[in-house]
Amino acid sequence: MNNIADHIKQILTELPQGVRLVAVSKYHPADAIAEAYHAGQRIFGESKVQEMSTKYELLPKDIQWHFIGHLQSNKIKYMAPFVTLIHGIDSFKLLEEVNKQAAKCNRVIKCLLQIHIAQEDTKFGFNAEECRAMLTAGDWKSLKNIEICGLMGMATYTEDVEEIRNEFHYLHELFLEVKQNWFDQSSNFCELSMGMSDDYQLAIEQGSTLVRIGSKIFGERNYQ
Repeated sequence: MNNIADHIKQILTELPQGVRLVAVSKYHPADAIAEAYHAGQRIFGESKVQEMSTKYELLPKDIQWHFIGHLQSNKIKYMAPFVTLIHGIDSFKLLEEVNKQAAKCNRVIKCLLQIHIAQEDTKFGFNAEECRAMLTAGDWKSLKNIEICGLMGMATYTEDVEEIRNEFHYLHELFLEVKQNWFDQSSNFCELSMGMSDDYQLAIEQGSTLVRIGSKIFGERNYQ
């Protein structure tokens, strides 16, 4: 039997202060999430809006739901009433739509800008220049129902530890630059979401504050 509680406790012993665990529960049933919840876990990551909304209805309301997938604008309205943090904002247009739907729910939704740091084209995100250009343009400042809280990125899927380390280091440097140039020190721009089951130790070493871990907690996913 896959002991979810033990896996969570083991991972939490490895996380330094200031680093939080996002338990990636996508494709896992609500009862597996409930088991993690009873072990004390409160932050869960989902990548399909409909699946996350269904689980939100079934599970305790003090769970913080993080959306970690590739976001389509037409789905935002379904999660706007409850989502805690959206990790994967990769365009200004998406920010505008989150703002619009959040306003309808009288909420401010926290968002991370996704930066493309990997060598693979299959991953999404701003490149550094696009990110700087969007922040410099400044239109985001008029969006009162979103709060940009940090950056997110996914490293290349590779055995090459140095490559992964360099990509995380690059993202951390960009995070520091963005914080210094576009956000005052009193702002909530403080999150760096990077690192998954296979590379979270490297991510922590390079300054991650949120690690997204799924298979090490819940076992392999059932995609049926």
